[in-house]
Amino acid sequence: MIPIASIVEGHGEVVALPILLRRLNEWRPATDYVHALTPIRVRRDRFIHREDEFRKQLLLAAAKCGERGWILVVLDADDDCPATLASSLYQRARQYVPHRRFSVVLAKREYEAWFIAAARSLDGHRGFRCPDEILVDAEIPRDAKGWLRQSMASGTYKEMVDQPAFTTQFDLQQAFDNSRSFRKLCKEWQVNIVDVNGD
Repeated sequence: MIPIASIVEGHGEVVALPILLRRLNEWRPATDYVHALTPIRVRRDRFIHREDEFRKQLLLAAAKCGERGWILVVLDADDDCPATLASSLYQRARQYVPHRRFSVVLAKREYEAWFIAAARSLDGHRGFRCPDEILVDAEIPRDAKGWLRQSMASGTYKEMVDQPAFTTQFDLQQAFDNSRSFRKLCKEWQVNIVDVNGD
């Protein structure tokens, strides 16, 4: 069994990310059983900028997933460069969890950008109407939640409800084709889950 201990920043991701990881396992299955543990929720700025908090949460994740596990950090990039910040966090983390498989994936700019990348597959789901014209680059909108809100029949996007629901529904291949940060998540999945042989 491969336990996955993830670190996220939003209440919605606490519910949504395990759903996404289970779907990834159906799409690109591992040779061993994968168990997505309940994510650890952190405050993004405190986690990134306070070394004691950073260390504490990583050690907690390491304890949760055990020696065979994988620690996966999934945060919103916001206005930061995903590649630069992910590399910095990765290098800092190695001093605390050198004995664990570890990955950092930053959604550019928000987790919801992955929904925009697969917007056509969400058309008609929970009142979402896919615009006739979709941005070529799904990762451009600064406020991905706002982009979704404007396309909802209710005029609202509720993270705690809609994020897990959309995670269940969105087309993974579409997201892969249209989102560089989602491809990064898939690459990390391939390296740390699919390519790892079971004992």
